[in-house]
Amino acid sequence: MTPAASLEQLYAPISADLDAVNHVIRARLHSDVVLIRQVAEYIIGAGGKRLRPALVLLVARALGYEGRAHHELAAVVEFIHTATLLHDDVVDESDLRRGRSTANAMFGNAASVLVGDFLYSRAFQMMVSVDDMRVMRVLSDATNVIAEGEVLQLLNVRNADATVESYLRVIHFKTAMLFEAAARLGAILGGQDEAGQERMATFGRHIGTAFQLIDDVLDYSGDETATGKHLGDDLAEGKPTLPLIHAMQHGTPEQAAVVRRAIEETGRDSFAEVMEAIRATDALTVTREYAKREAEAARAALSMLQSSAFADALIKLCDFAVARDH
Repeated sequence: MTPAASLEQLYAPISADLDAVNHVIRARLHSDVVLIRQVAEYIIGAGGKRLRPALVLLVARALGYEGRAHHELAAVVEFIHTATLLHDDVVDESDLRRGRSTANAMFGNAASVLVGDFLYSRAFQMMVSVDDMRVMRVLSDATNVIAEGEVLQLLNVRNADATVESYLRVIHFKTAMLFEAAARLGAILGGQDEAGQERMATFGRHIGTAFQLIDDVLDYSGDETATGKHLGDDLAEGKPTLPLIHAMQHGTPEQAAVVRRAIEETGRDSFAEVMEAIRATDALTVTREYAKREAEAARAALSMLQSSAFADALIKLCDFAVARDH
């Protein structure tokens, strides 16, 4: 069974919920400003895994929730994620995402930044409509931490002295935080107390970290058709991810120098030499092992759930996180 097929199967218990979320997304994207509709629909229409909204839905359902607010909150989470993608691609000067041109490549940087702002503000309008201070606190705090993560990553660009700890902190802030918030929202909807909410947040944090670690592996080993991104994008942008940090710490002085120079100066121009250092130090295997440990920690946090199709999907998502090829 391929990873793509397994993700499709994982979503089977929430297929009707995902359809409802897509309907909410389309309705909430409406604006009288044509350019906003064009840019927002372009990036939302590109699809993606819908992981973060799926976490809201699966956790809420696994905890017995039977209302409709999870559709709205799942859409809020997707809007926040989409806004970060719009801004990320401008900052990173990216031109390819999900196998097609980025919004900034199609519409320009100014439009991408401003439509990202629209999506952030629309997300806050939607979360206010749920009328639950706990929800507003989770999402507002998460959005602020994500912004801090973006700045932390910016500070790490071209920084060949980045440590594993600083790298993992960027991942936690920039990527895992929205997974954590999504799972916590599902727990709130599912009527959990603070302890239960924290368990689900822990699951989200670890599964989000595992996904990002595998993304970093695929940047040096994936099939561009499957990943929808150029190989070596992180290197081209001067991002010291775990495979590079490991290669510098465990390679020969010559290999470390090659990787350092690539991060600080040459980027993708040195891709072949950097790949040699990564292979020689088994850096991708080491990074996968990090991801496996995160996925196991995520699985452990799910022990509080009673058996159900939704809980089973969350457990299997831990396997998918590290086995996927896109």
